[in-house]
Amino acid sequence: MTSAPTTTRTANIRRARPEDAARMRALRLEMLADSPLAFLETVAEAAARPHAGYAARIAAVSRGTETAQFLADPGGRLVGHAGGSAEPDEPGLTVIHAVYVTPAWRGSGLVGALLDEVAAWSRACGRPELLLEVVVGNDRAYRAYQKLGFVDTGIRVPHPRIPALQELQMRRPA
Repeated sequence: MTSAPTTTRTANIRRARPEDAARMRALRLEMLADSPLAFLETVAEAAARPHAGYAARIAAVSRGTETAQFLADPGGRLVGHAGGSAEPDEPGLTVIHAVYVTPAWRGSGLVGALLDEVAAWSRACGRPELLLEVVVGNDRAYRAYQKLGFVDTGIRVPHPRIPALQELQMRRPA
């Protein structure tokens, strides 16, 4: 008995570059449409931002130690994203934000690969700890982050845009 050949998909995980602006804009609109509670702007707000705004943002996060964005790029359309920013009040901490994997790629290991890149960047910048926030009730994301070593701190904070929601904080070493 022979088995069918296995098809594996791969995506290059790398820091965003200025030339990614148009593809990043498309991914951002997808992120907001797919998971509106997870991000800090609406699809309408993002769609209204001119391309020059995306281009400037991507150029800014493509270098430096204060903030960075990492992309999953299989060639063609981007399929994942994770960002990290220095926390001014806690010098050894990187706050992870805007983690997203397109539905067709979920379960492929991309979340872990993206967060590994954020962690490596964080360590290289002298920040040995990571923090992220998850909307309370987003059990899929909560479980995924637990599997990647994040621990619920017990701290709950109000959602920045929807006062009726809470977010929980999770941490792990970078």
